[in-house]
Amino acid sequence: MARPVPAQSRVRYRQRAPLMILAALALLAGLWAGLIRLGWQLPPLALQLPAQHGPLMVSGFLGTLISLERAVALSQNQNGVRLYYLSPLLAGLGAVTLFLTLPTAVPRGLSTLGALGLVLIFVVIYRLQPTIDHGVMGMGAFMWLVGNGLWLIGKPVFQVVPWWAGFLILTIAGERLELARVLLLKQTARNSFLAIIGLFLAGLLVSLISLDFGIRLAGIALLGLGYWLLRFDIARRTIRQKGLTRYIAACLLPGYVWLIVGGLFWLTYGGQYVAGPVYDALLHTIFLGFVFSMIFGHAPVIIPAVLGIKVPYTPLFYTHLVLLHISLVLRVVGDWLLWLPLRRWGGLLNEVAILGFLLITAVAVRRGKKNEPSRK
Repeated sequence: MARPVPAQSRVRYRQRAPLMILAALALLAGLWAGLIRLGWQLPPLALQLPAQHGPLMVSGFLGTLISLERAVALSQNQNGVRLYYLSPLLAGLGAVTLFLTLPTAVPRGLSTLGALGLVLIFVVIYRLQPTIDHGVMGMGAFMWLVGNGLWLIGKPVFQVVPWWAGFLILTIAGERLELARVLLLKQTARNSFLAIIGLFLAGLLVSLISLDFGIRLAGIALLGLGYWLLRFDIARRTIRQKGLTRYIAACLLPGYVWLIVGGLFWLTYGGQYVAGPVYDALLHTIFLGFVFSMIFGHAPVIIPAVLGIKVPYTPLFYTHLVLLHISLVLRVVGDWLLWLPLRRWGGLLNEVAILGFLLITAVAVRRGKKNEPSRK
């Protein structure tokens, strides 16, 4: 018989729901803006919306989500302290204000404060548990802060995006290193991981002076990190299991391949392209192929932790996963061959995969609730 959720816990879950709604609004607006940027004739909703695709997806959606996840974990560790929820709230509000005709300093400033909040959260986490994985995730949060700071002072987005990518890459890499503890990695493996992270950080720092050389240097690090994750991540073992465990591994392993492909693009093209199809491939091999693969895989674990809602496994999860990777191949080939219709349709199917993920997850949650024993 299912154990009832305590009333106090239900209240906490409901209090987190508005922050999830802010993240969802940013995601949907970012997807809409992405279709317009791909050339689909859609109403812009707001005149400035198409230019805000990147900020909506990174700071608005992912920044809010990651901050909320960490705020929940730290708040539970410290008897329900609510101060940590300021970080996701500020990031979410930064996304919402992008819809409004306000000075650019308002949404950018809110997003920067949200990133600062996440850095401070990781300072507390690291003081409680000074481990390498927490240090790496904290460095990822710092990269988000640097990226938003550059955005706030008016640097062009193509200079900001590598830092935003670093935020997500290091957050994910740190989480995977945390889970790899059970493998009892040798010191040489840990040292190689840190060397790769150091090279990536060096590449981003160099990109502030020489964008082309810095991106190529960071690309070498992405190649190394993708190989390291394929070699040492526990997903290599769990792919042989069944159900949800196997599905998560099936999300992670292709994501690592896309990280290597993205590294090859960064190494090959560097900062030569700051717009257009090749630039599109440089970004979306990372943001879609790597990051969204991780989101698809981790959602059935993160959603219950944040909202207290069970996400029962269903084989239908493979539908959006397969569609994401097939459509991304189409998009990247269209980018590389400058075949714009293929790129456009690939991009549309990318978004169908993400919306399918949301829909199938919602259906799984609903079915799970129906199958639960009645509570008295």
